[in-house]
Amino acid sequence: MSGAGGRTGTPGPMLAQPLRPPTPGRAAAYVGLFLLGAVVAAAGALVQAAWFPGGLLLALAGAVGTFLGGAYTTRSRGGAMAPAAGWIVTVILLTASRPEGDFLFGAGGGSYLFLFGGMALAVICATLGAGWQPRGGSARLGK
Repeated sequence: MSGAGGRTGTPGPMLAQPLRPPTPGRAAAYVGLFLLGAVVAAAGALVQAAWFPGGLLLALAGAVGTFLGGAYTTRSRGGAMAPAAGWIVTVILLTASRPEGDFLFGAGGGSYLFLFGGMALAVICATLGAGWQPRGGSARLGK
């Protein structure tokens, strides 16, 4: 018997396949999604405090749309992680205080809901978004 699946001529499971580097198009898509996540984070940081609580909900909905949109566009969980990484990096950089003493986020509860809620939503979207689905007819998997 040969092959990772235990039978001859059948490919093994996806975990047994060697890792390949992403294609240039996919790498460019991930970079673009990273930058889109950064833009959504900066816009959300401005909107969430302007119209509380509606602005907070709008900012978080924009973040979720970006994360899930990336996952469905690339058909992978990496597509959700790229904008989530851009979002988190931007939000962390915006929370750092400057030598002048001012920073973008206030000390209110809405800012903390935006920070921690957005990070939790990024993890949820990356975990649940665009899992592996068979590409075939509408037949059931067990048959």
